[in-house]
Amino acid sequence: MTSEATKEGSGFLNALKSIRSVLAKLPFSTITVGGLYLIVLITGIINGFTFTRLLSDSLHLFGVWAILTLANVPSIQSGSGPNFALPVGIVMGLLAMVLMMTLNLRGFVLIIASGALAIVLGALAGNLYGRLMNAVKGSEMAIAPYTGFALTSLFSLVWFTIPITHPQMVMFLGDGLRQMISFDYFGADRLLARLMYFEIGGLQVRTGELIVVFICCALMALFFRTKTGIAISAVGRNPMFAKAAGINVNKSRVIANMISTAVAALGVVVYAQGFGFAQLYDFPLLMAFPAVAAILVGGATGQRAKVSNVILGTLLFQGLIATSLPVLTRVLAGTDVDQVINGVRMIIQNGIILYALSRMSKGGR
Repeated sequence: MTSEATKEGSGFLNALKSIRSVLAKLPFSTITVGGLYLIVLITGIINGFTFTRLLSDSLHLFGVWAILTLANVPSIQSGSGPNFALPVGIVMGLLAMVLMMTLNLRGFVLIIASGALAIVLGALAGNLYGRLMNAVKGSEMAIAPYTGFALTSLFSLVWFTIPITHPQMVMFLGDGLRQMISFDYFGADRLLARLMYFEIGGLQVRTGELIVVFICCALMALFFRTKTGIAISAVGRNPMFAKAAGINVNKSRVIANMISTAVAALGVVVYAQGFGFAQLYDFPLLMAFPAVAAILVGGATGQRAKVSNVILGTLLFQGLIATSLPVLTRVLAGTDVDQVINGVRMIIQNGIILYALSRMSKGGR
């Protein structure tokens, strides 16, 4: 009996050591957000929510946010840092959707055409943005947010003055496009979410969105195995060595930012159909911060990022946001839960970004 007890005790200790070694390899941000997510899940189950309900909400936000988070990978790998100018790509994606809806396209034709045009417009805008980043080397993360803010403000005027008269898109009174344009009239409301949708044991799986996400992730991973992708990674890791090896540093950075902006433009098309409407005006303004926070939660740094960081970080960060609202609504009944949730989200989101930036040396160069 003593021998068996000793074996059980040693096995338990070995298991603890294994867990400790795994946790030691995880970044502080991943452990923190993962721990909070676990606490919220347990609290929700104690208060009557089913695990499948909470996981379904997490998967939904993962499906609509993952591609926007993925857009940070090329910019980080190229040495430009997290893409705080994500609104540049988002605005291009919104413009693509508006133009395709003006042509009265419907259903999957609308989504596919909008996605294709978004990639083209995003790449063109990304080329200009990449040239700007080359001109401000060393200050990318200081300039990028203001670039996104400026373009968002500019397009607020565009949405108000653009000569579109489609009755489902213009304001009811006065000129300009609506703040939110519903996809329901165009037959594109949550199309990807409903594609091959199934439910098992209460778990709702929006298969179409997840397929698009994983295709984009796979293509991104494959791209960084190509000659161009390896060159971009080399530029981000050591630009002087890359230049000595014959790599055009500025060109590689421009290509990376073109891809980043194009992916963001595609991402907002997936995001919009997932909720059933496109939001204009100031909607893109702060969209970069949740995406940046998510990839940092997944273990990315200001210099290195992988597709696995995108998947893990988006699932944890957006999962925490998705489950906090229903759980805290029940736990804090009678209080202004929206304000509490927004406060918690902002503290976690900005805290993670601040922590990651504080860990970067010399601005991430």
